[in-house]
Amino acid sequence: MSKIADTNEKIKDGVVDGYKKIEKGVVDGYKKIEKGVVDGYKKIEEGVVEGFSKVSDKAVEILFAKEGESVAETKARLNRKKGKEASRN
Repeated sequence: MSKIADTNEKIKDGVVDGYKKIEKGVVDGYKKIEKGVVDGYKKIEEGVVEGFSKVSDKAVEILFAKEGESVAETKARLNRKKGKEASRN
């Protein structure tokens, strides 16, 4: 090869290596952003579900529980009642 061809080949290799480093940096950055977004969403989702469960349990306790009956027992009783009514229809 001529000196010009050799120089062009070295330049090309250097440019390609530079692009690969840039690409890796960008992809790694996007992966970090993605992880942050997904982790944040999961925390929000868990908080919402936990909050809803607390509100739901309190409503069951106040509205449907018989004296001395736990929330779990109340829910089980209501589900049994619901099953009996559904089988009648």
